[in-house]
Amino acid sequence: MVLLAAEGLPNAEIGRRVGVTRQTVIAWRARYEAGGIDALADLPRSGRPPVIDEAAIVASTLNPPPPELAVTHWSARLLANHMSRAGMPVSFAEVARIWRAWDLRPHRVETFKFSTDPQLEAKIRDVVGLYLDPPANAVVVCVDEKSQIQALDRTAPLLPMRFDQAERRTHDYRRHGTTTLFAALEVATGKITGDACYKRHRNSEFLAFLKQVARAHPRVKLHVVADNYATHNHPNVKAWLVKNPRISMHFTPTSASWMNMVRIFFGIITRQAIRRGTFTSVPDLVGAIRAFIDGYNQRCQPFRWTKTADQILARADRRPPRHGTTAESAA
Repeated sequence: MVLLAAEGLPNAEIGRRVGVTRQTVIAWRARYEAGGIDALADLPRSGRPPVIDEAAIVASTLNPPPPELAVTHWSARLLANHMSRAGMPVSFAEVARIWRAWDLRPHRVETFKFSTDPQLEAKIRDVVGLYLDPPANAVVVCVDEKSQIQALDRTAPLLPMRFDQAERRTHDYRRHGTTTLFAALEVATGKITGDACYKRHRNSEFLAFLKQVARAHPRVKLHVVADNYATHNHPNVKAWLVKNPRISMHFTPTSASWMNMVRIFFGIITRQAIRRGTFTSVPDLVGAIRAFIDGYNQRCQPFRWTKTADQILARADRRPPRHGTTAESAA
């Protein structure tokens, strides 16, 4: 209001711009003329101001609740009651405000896992190198299996989507068995070679599918990316690879199977074809999976890997440095 008045605007126009009455503008201008900038501060108020030890609330939040509460984490109401019993009355709304100010979210939890693979760096550089700079005149495929896909048959008909409600289905279902989907993603094109007729995922099933992938890409150098699963390293698989030198296996590090890009496709087929599907038998489920793969290959696009090996390695080990080491040397 003072700045607008300095520009020569009348009190009524200033009031319209800032959303107050003309009398309010006159009052604030009078206070400014009488005492300058200092006069625009809040006047002293009656009563004792609230005393909240914000540091104590933050410290309590960063520590686990006491054993007698028998809870795993704080809630705003629980911490407010605990602080009040300790002689520091505070409302849960004030606790929530302090949490927002300090970006504290005790209700949230995230998971992580450290890779213990002694060849972590070598494997990361090997796999990422295939993604970012694939060998010339060669094909790179990512192979993995999605096990225990259930053939669920809903016990009531599906209620279709309407303008005023979402599609609905019953919670009850009949389980008609499971199958395992073996899939290979061609990195350059995004196309899928897959089969879901396997009931188990032993080395014999993996080897049979590996032969299927080899037939799908004949007479070219084939680089296969797979996770560090025991069946992928079985002696039977190794013996077959010796007889087929054009095929090379590349393994993702332990606890880093997320580097296998075929898992992206597993998420897609789960969301678009399996989770909301109704299947009266395992052959019905297998047929739906094969139909989805055929349709997907008509519209597929390659996934683009963006992280370099150095970027991944910089975040691969989040453990705190050992005593006597710096964060840089530990990394």
